[in-house]
Amino acid sequence: MNMGNTGASQSGRGMARHAPTSRRGRVVLAKPGLDGHDRGVRLVAQALRDAGFEVIYMGLFQTPEAIAEAALQEDADIVGLSVLSGTHLFYSQRLMSLLEQRGLRDRVKVVVGGMVAQKDIPRLRELGVAAVFPAGVMVRDVVQGIEAQMGAPAP
Repeated sequence: MNMGNTGASQSGRGMARHAPTSRRGRVVLAKPGLDGHDRGVRLVAQALRDAGFEVIYMGLFQTPEAIAEAALQEDADIVGLSVLSGTHLFYSQRLMSLLEQRGLRDRVKVVVGGMVAQKDIPRLRELGVAAVFPAGVMVRDVVQGIEAQMGAPAP
């Protein structure tokens, strides 16, 4: 997978890994479903790496099962879903269930970004999503939100 100028290398699982400048936390980012637009999540990945996080970007067309398994295998602190197709409720609910099955629900925080209707945010929070970043949020605000989640207790 080509990550452009992000300084990514290939891990054994085919995910682009960004080396941190310090161990601030490990973030797995993924694009679930059939949404093929990933420019925003790539910008977030770069900004998080620049802020000192280790970032594992799984890429496009990921299943909730693959994302949950990556969270387990990569010892993730945070999983970020980027969803532009409007299917954020479905993918978030499925991912939270899979994290529960793997014993990760209380340890791994989930954040969601993309085309999220304001009316859906309370439901995402009920599902256990720690933070929501609707389209139009500045990348620096996403980084600050993830930094805040690293210091906050799990949902």
